[in-house]
Amino acid sequence: MSVAETLRAAIDAGTPAALVTVVEARGSTPREAGVTMAVTPTAIAGTIGGGRLEYDAIERARALLASGEDSAAMDVPLGPDIGQCCGGRVRLTIRRADAALMAKMLADEETRRLVRPAVLIFGAGHTGRALAAALALLPLNVRLIDSRPGTLDGLPAAVTAVAAALPEAEIADAPAGAAYLVMTHAHSLDFMLTAAALARRDAAYVGMIGSATKRERFRRHLEAEGRGPDIARLTLPIGGAALRDKRPEVIAALTAAEILTCLLSDQQEKLTDRFAGAASQCNSHPARSTG
Repeated sequence: MSVAETLRAAIDAGTPAALVTVVEARGSTPREAGVTMAVTPTAIAGTIGGGRLEYDAIERARALLASGEDSAAMDVPLGPDIGQCCGGRVRLTIRRADAALMAKMLADEETRRLVRPAVLIFGAGHTGRALAAALALLPLNVRLIDSRPGTLDGLPAAVTAVAAALPEAEIADAPAGAAYLVMTHAHSLDFMLTAAALARRDAAYVGMIGSATKRERFRRHLEAEGRGPDIARLTLPIGGAALRDKRPEVIAALTAAEILTCLLSDQQEKLTDRFAGAASQCNSHPARSTG
């Protein structure tokens, strides 16, 4: 459960709970200011960075719950005294959770959820489902789209399943800065959807599963439509070519890294050649050849 959900469950059950917040992070620290962790007498949710810092914060939060205190503060230098060598300094607040705090946490969490980058996956085959499962753990809004009955069953709760007879409508309705992954059951459908995604000049990433042969066929398809330069904005194959492993879970892991780099870093130079020979293409930046 999330931090907010953990607080809500505790309050609903009459269990005391505390919210630990990093209010200041100076120098080298394991987490940034603003991150939170929920603590109950028997459980935690979220993390402020692990290690002795987190252990001490949990211990102090549980002492607060046991003593009846409403709040406390900690100012922690991350040095040899606590067995950490980050060298920074962290200031924490600890607050006993109540209904008002829980409501604020839930509202803040919903706001963050709504502004997360969108990822649209077209095709709920083995690789599409594996990619959706990998991305479900990340701060993204993930939609898995397919028109075939039964393919969208059993997805992680964080993934939105979309049964769409006209999947191209999902591209038209997507928010600016979205990522598009195309891996349907038919090459003709792949080409149609990828062309539509590339027509979105605000797409952060467009990727299609396939081989060098498929890329060349799609390049000719775009040229026939007078859109030949668009091929430079396409990542194909997704997941790069450094590791030639066709297992869906491996492709999903490699592709998830590509997508995160484009959606969260917004810095093309951070896309290194570790995805050898087929560097992923962040379309918010000037295109470079994907070979």
